Amino acid sequence: MEGRLLILALFFLLFFVSCHCFYLPTVAPRDFEKGDSLTVKVNKLTSVKTQLPYSYYSLPYCHPDHIFDSTENLGQVLLGDRIHNSPYVFKMGEPQMCNIVCRTVLDNKTSKALKSKIDDEYKVNMILDNLPLVIPIQGWNFDQDNSLVYEHGFHVGLKGRYAGTQDDKYFIHNHLAFTVKYHKDEKSDAARIVGFEVKPFSVKHEYEGQWNEKTRLTSCDPHAKRTVTSNENPQEVDDNKEIIFTYDVEFQEGVIKWASRWDTYLLTAYNDQTHWFSIVYSLMIVLFLSGMVAIMLRFVYHDISKYNLLETQEEAQEETGWKLVHRDVFRPPTNSDLLCVYVGTGVQFLGMTLVTLIFAVLGFLSPSNRGGLITAMLLLWAFMGIFAGYTSSRLYKMFKGTEWKRIALKTAFIIPGGLFAIFLVLNTLMWGKKSSGAIPIGSMFLLVFLWFGISVPLVYLGSYMGFKKPIIEDSLKTNEIPREIPEQVWYKTLAFSILIGGLLPFGAMFIELFCILTAIWLHQFYYTFGFLFISFVILIITCAEITVVLCYFQLCSEDYLWWWRSYLTSGSSALYLFLYAAFYFYAYLEITKPVSGMLYLGYMLIASYAFFVMTGTIGFYACLLFTRLIYSSVKID
Repeated sequence: MEGRLLILALFFLLFFVSCHCFYLPTVAPRDFEKGDSLTVKVNKLTSVKTQLPYSYYSLPYCHPDHIFDSTENLGQVLLGDRIHNSPYVFKMGEPQMCNIVCRTVLDNKTSKALKSKIDDEYKVNMILDNLPLVIPIQGWNFDQDNSLVYEHGFHVGLKGRYAGTQDDKYFIHNHLAFTVKYHKDEKSDAARIVGFEVKPFSVKHEYEGQWNEKTRLTSCDPHAKRTVTSNENPQEVDDNKEIIFTYDVEFQEGVIKWASRWDTYLLTAYNDQTHWFSIVYSLMIVLFLSGMVAIMLRFVYHDISKYNLLETQEEAQEETGWKLVHRDVFRPPTNSDLLCVYVGTGVQFLGMTLVTLIFAVLGFLSPSNRGGLITAMLLLWAFMGIFAGYTSSRLYKMFKGTEWKRIALKTAFIIPGGLFAIFLVLNTLMWGKKSSGAIPIGSMFLLVFLWFGISVPLVYLGSYMGFKKPIIEDSLKTNEIPREIPEQVWYKTLAFSILIGGLLPFGAMFIELFCILTAIWLHQFYYTFGFLFISFVILIITCAEITVVLCYFQLCSEDYLWWWRSYLTSGSSALYLFLYAAFYFYAYLEITKPVSGMLYLGYMLIASYAFFVMTGTIGFYACLLFTRLIYSSVKID
């Protein structure tokens, strides 16, 4: 009873914190006095059409005298973030109008690069005081008909036609009207930045005479208070075209406090109501399965009581169903080594996911900590290697295995090696496209070190510790000659069991999956980790319950080959995940380039395979505990 109360208390706690964990507890706000320097940083160029990030300075933008890399962690590198300093420098509280950044003349190569990025709808991303640059637009969500939402970054340019012509032209956004929002501290005169917005314009700047450092623009003159407010005379992109980059900056004092400055950034059309609907829908599936499990257990206990009351061997032989296979139910499966490897690696992925979500719910992996989520997952995966080795070794010893080093080697390399090989292929594709998403050599060595330097030794240590433990004894002895399995009807076959077993776990979280895919591939923030944690707990329960139910039906059909079947039953939810990812690709994404499509399907294949290994492990252990429980209750002479 105390355990149930603790679980209920945990659920209620997660409900309350699910939408309010954005900041690292140790992050402190920065105070700015009037006149303090504000340096804008530039990040990668992104496109939902190609999913290939590029460095900001891969285009002929203005750059400072010295470019410094500000990328902070491995997660940022893996996400393709390339954060650098920029020539955009403001003074706190001092507005600027039509400030000239630089002038450049396009050649054939640079004009082609700009046209290509405009065609692919690339966006420019900037950062000020750890806040991303956004464009405020009127949006819609479930709470309000008209609400202000933010679009991350601004487009490199746009395509259009001059009046009376049919030819498409390319125009670049070369004038940026920045708005820096701040909140003044009540006790001091210091200000804290709470917003960073922009309105991009395309304007063909004009000036008199020859260009020099003191040239004044006639199209945008702060002395005449003439500023850019529209795209009436846009700047065309073509060979030998002159482009002058300018910007305005204004400061607005607002009521939003520093602690709440991310709220509007995280506002999307998929608000809390969507997540609540997902939770309620998932709970309905759990209640349905729990009812089936309760009814099944009632029959099992009745069968056990009836079987234990039988006095003669002849009476026992008249029994049918799961009781007849008690001498074969714990017979080691075929390819038992491979099953140990999959279960051990599944424990590794399960531990990584669970601990990551706990840290995310507590606010340690907020959107303001760029790359923190990926970095934490990689580190946790490496350190969870000890549990992978321990689990696979214990299971291997239960199957009467004797060479623990061999199973440790397989656990350390088979599944991680396959996933890493796919990752290398995808990384090679990005190298070929010269994308910033391609992992540099130094970061690649760091990944290899996490694998060989941390994970592999811990797998061996865990395997050694697990093999030293006493063997897990079966409650019943196994016959030397396997029992013949009766021919099964179609709805009790392996294929049907696998298809049905994965459907309900996938159905319990496909709504949340849609939000996750949208955040990843449409470059939005995902922050509802509380809801995600609850969905994950529901997924674990669903996988366990559906596997136990189908395992019981299998044993009742006198089919005792449940080891691999239990793993594949719940693990098949990964098949539905990959199929849904393919549907999402065609229904919601506008990817047309083959390389981009291969990247999407490749990364979703990695995610689906990891999901298969994890959910399969959940189903396997649920079935293992169930069979050991019911057969340990049967009295055998």
